Amino acid sequence: MYNGLNLSLGNLCLLSDAKTRSISPENFTGEKGKGGMATEGTGAKCARDLGQGWKISPSVAVKAGEVFELAVIEGPGAIQQIWMTPTGNWRFSILRIYWDGEEEPSVECPIGDFFGMGWGQYAHLNSLPVCVNPGSAFNCYWEMPFRKHCRMTFENVADEDMTLYYQINYALTEVAQDAAYFHAQWRRTNPLEYLDVYTIVDGIQGKGQYVGTYMAWQVNSTGWWGEGEIKFFMDGDDEYPTICGTGTEDYFCGSYNFDRNGQYTEFSTPFAGLPQVIRPDGTYQSQQRFGLYRWHIMDPVRFESDLKVTMQALGWRSYGRYLPLKDDIASVAYWYQAEPHGAFPKLPERDLLENI
Repeated sequence: MYNGLNLSLGNLCLLSDAKTRSISPENFTGEKGKGGMATEGTGAKCARDLGQGWKISPSVAVKAGEVFELAVIEGPGAIQQIWMTPTGNWRFSILRIYWDGEEEPSVECPIGDFFGMGWGQYAHLNSLPVCVNPGSAFNCYWEMPFRKHCRMTFENVADEDMTLYYQINYALTEVAQDAAYFHAQWRRTNPLEYLDVYTIVDGIQGKGQYVGTYMAWQVNSTGWWGEGEIKFFMDGDDEYPTICGTGTEDYFCGSYNFDRNGQYTEFSTPFAGLPQVIRPDGTYQSQQRFGLYRWHIMDPVRFESDLKVTMQALGWRSYGRYLPLKDDIASVAYWYQAEPHGAFPKLPERDLLENI
């Protein structure tokens, strides 16, 4: 039975009846003994002197406006690892995952943001559930169990065709009765209204645990921007939350403005990081941009009936007063819950996805 034991080094020696399978352009269905059989594909010309079995189909072309079906898997089982290398604009490629015959996805997110690369530029991210490696290798190890069916799609909303390399590794096995379903939701507010609070996620209904936050944050004023508090409103909380943080950089497990010797200092750890700082270049790249993550793996935020998560955008003004900011903020919320899940906000049109 699948119960997450594969994540513990101490249990790797235990035998299991789970069956390992893998979907890629060399085996679109993940069937046993059916890999490397392609006779045509993006590598066919390169392998013309070698023939079948010699990297005929290492990737797929996803045409402009196309929704490509990455995976259709009959359960029970669990996604264990996803590797992708997408070309094109990472905000214009949308990942969706549907569990057990859902009509609405439980995961809906631009591919770059899902893997902690919301600004469309590479940065080395080295964490436990997500890593991004040279040159643009996206990897995630979030456990994603399902009981009946998994469907995963990739939509290219750009005007240009793009190329996608990918591999989805999974196990076919019984799933524990108390295993919840993985969810991820993207949001953006640009700009945040003065005196407003940024909502990372709301409308979560059901029982589950919140397991992570990624934020792509553009600062639209000078000075420090991270005095704001994160708040978790759960299980009927109204005006005041159950959990209230002390500051933005504190929530992301840093301190004192992420500052060492007068400079923002990038860092990437198993559970939290500031892997990306995009500094103004003096001409057209005028704003400071930050990519931050915080994984609640050792400290999941558990809720019984409902959850809302917000983050204040707060800097400094004259005379030691706080300044509510009007920044460009995008985020991904990651959580597990029992289905059914509440409706996601409609993903905005392409112009509102774009980094500008």
